[in-house]
Amino acid sequence: MEFLTGTGLALAAGLNAYIPLLVLGLAGRFLDFVDLPANWAWLENPWVLGILAVLLVIEIVADKIPVVDSINDWIQTIVRPVSGGIAFGSGAASGTAVVTDPAEFFTSGSWIPIAIGVLLALATHGAKMLARPVINAATVGTGAPVVSTAEDISSVTLSILALLLPILVLVAIVGLIVGFVVLFRRRRRKPALDKPAL
Repeated sequence: MEFLTGTGLALAAGLNAYIPLLVLGLAGRFLDFVDLPANWAWLENPWVLGILAVLLVIEIVADKIPVVDSINDWIQTIVRPVSGGIAFGSGAASGTAVVTDPAEFFTSGSWIPIAIGVLLALATHGAKMLARPVINAATVGTGAPVVSTAEDISSVTLSILALLLPILVLVAIVGLIVGFVVLFRRRRRKPALDKPAL
């Protein structure tokens, strides 16, 4: 179950870096049944929650504006995978990986949960980053706010499911994959339909 929780949080971070961290911090602070490991308690700090909330607002606004959303995606190429590593690590591990001796860190395997989270978030972010310019071009920018809102809702849903019902993360993953496949198939068919018949 911890693996599913971490997976859901990391995938959510690939869509929006700040939502899963904010959900984790708020859940750890206000919900009795969510007990973050001691080394991840910094996520519950009011200052951290405030900073995450401000960054989330900036991300939400920037991601709704055509062209700015693509620039934001390039910037987020570093932020979202890091967020995914933190989210997966806090959801799947019992503590943070404190690096005092790099050789021991790599031989102990403490880096594995963080690396898995980074890769999951990077894969989701990569799909989002590739799809967004295509959507913007196909809809002349009008699709950006709609798709961005759907991504934010998906990130919130994945984060909450990961904490409350981790088994449903599998269903959400299948839904995300189907959504991306349908989107790409429609985009590939559209130019063929736009060509005039000879």
